Amino acid sequence: MEGADVELERRGKFLSSLIQKKKAKEQQEHSDRPSVRVRASDMPLALQNRAFRSARDHLDAMAGKLDSKRLALALKKEFDSEYGPAWHCIVGTNFGSYVTHSTGGFLYFQIGKVYVLLFKTRVEPLDRR
Repeated sequence: MEGADVELERRGKFLSSLIQKKKAKEQQEHSDRPSVRVRASDMPLALQNRAFRSARDHLDAMAGKLDSKRLALALKKEFDSEYGPAWHCIVGTNFGSYVTHSTGGFLYFQIGKVYVLLFKTRVEPLDRR
């Protein structure tokens, strides 16, 4: 029985070392990522976090070069489908803007050198006479 106990202990130490290595790798990856910096917002925190997470995921999927149109389209489509129309998104490293937005639907943030402006406007039905 002594040999089985030794083997069990050896395997336990091996698994523990794998878990520690994985945690260390995740911490390293997390610390390498640029932080999110909110520039202006009147959006609820839950929606902000959704935007941050989505933007990070899409940026991570872009190997190397930023595709600002693709990121803007992805964020716009996600917010349109989850929170209704009409969301607008502008992404870039250098742009100016002046927009009108619905209350609770404005977020301007930065991830590294990438700036994201995400805002919602009210949709009015057309009068058909």
